[in-house]
Amino acid sequence: MDYNYRPGYQYYKLYKPYGVLAQFTSEKEDQKCLKDIIKVSRDVYPVGRLDKDSEGLLILSNDGLLTDWLLNPKNKRAKTYWAQVEGTITQEALNSLEEGVEIRIKKKTYKVRAQNISHKSEVQLPERVPPIRKRESIPTSWIELSISQGKNRQIRRMLAKVGFPVLRLARYKIQDQTIDGMEPGDLIPLVNF
Repeated sequence: MDYNYRPGYQYYKLYKPYGVLAQFTSEKEDQKCLKDIIKVSRDVYPVGRLDKDSEGLLILSNDGLLTDWLLNPKNKRAKTYWAQVEGTITQEALNSLEEGVEIRIKKKTYKVRAQNISHKSEVQLPERVPPIRKRESIPTSWIELSISQGKNRQIRRMLAKVGFPVLRLARYKIQDQTIDGMEPGDLIPLVNF
C-alpha cells in the first residue's frame, strides 16, 4: 500500500471466508467470527468492514492512522470487488453503475457510483463453502468494479438496483494488496519491524 508503515505497529492481510463476521466477537452463539479462524494481538482490529455474506481481502492493524488513511471518504481509497450476479449483465446496467445510482440505507438516500467496471470471463477464487445456488435456466456473470465509498452492503444494493442480484461477492483488492494466491483463512503479515 502507499502507506508508510510505522515501527511498533502490526499490519496483516486476511482472506476472510464466507460466513465469518469481520469482527472478533460473535453476535450469536453459533456464529463464526475472526477469533475462530485467526490469532493476533488483542489490540489488532479489522480496518473497515466486510459483511458475513462476502469474502476476500480484509486488512487488520493496531495503527489508528491507517484506519483514517484507508477509510476516510475524503481520501477516496479504491477497493476492488469481483461480483457474480444472476443473469447476463448488460452494458446499460454497467453504465448506470458508473453514472451513479441511488440506494437507501436506514431511511436515507445516497447516490453512489462504481469505477473501473468491467466484465470478467472468469475469476480465480477458491470454491466457496457452501457453494452458491445454481439454476439451470438462469445464467450468471462476473464483473469487476471499484468503489471508494463504503456504505453498508453498498455493492449488493447497487447491483440489485440495476436488476442483477449478487450471488457471490469477493473483495479482491485494497490499494495494491490483493488476495492473489491466498485461500480463505490465510493471514499474511504485511511488514516485519
